[in-house]
Amino acid sequence: MAEILQTERLILRKLTLNDTDFIIELVNSPGWLQYIGYRNIHTTEDALKYLQDGPLKSYEQHGFGLLLIQLKTNKAPIGMCGLLKRDALPLPDLGYALLPEHEGKGYITEATSAYLEYVQEHLQVSKLLAITNVDNEKSIRVLEKLHFAFERYTNLSGDDHPVRLFSWTAPVLLAE
Repeated sequence: MAEILQTERLILRKLTLNDTDFIIELVNSPGWLQYIGYRNIHTTEDALKYLQDGPLKSYEQHGFGLLLIQLKTNKAPIGMCGLLKRDALPLPDLGYALLPEHEGKGYITEATSAYLEYVQEHLQVSKLLAITNVDNEKSIRVLEKLHFAFERYTNLSGDDHPVRLFSWTAPVLLAE
């Protein structure tokens, strides 16, 4: 398994075809359904297709994608974070999701903060976007902690409800 990075409490690694059970659990969790949307993923075959057509394809095409977030203590998968490249947006955007029993413990902020450093250093990405539902206060707070700036309300292609669009520019590190 391709580990990308570690934080104090977490491991971030590429998703694999062995992660189907986790995918089924995550995409059918209440927060995912409310804020990301129904994906009709209920079987191993559905999850394999999601992984192949989503994260695994993104790794090949773009060199980035959603990563699995695992606890260091027991290697349990608890969520995902990473970059997506949507046709409706001009730049990659940061996405994340967490199983409900792990919310409110700072895991998403810890994982995404470390991932943003990785993106800047290893992928040479200096500008990103993020979108969130207009009423997803938890996600908005995470983006604000990560220094994403609210840009505007927008509609993604083919979508009826507006989302909040945020942008992030990598901090300039001054040479000492």
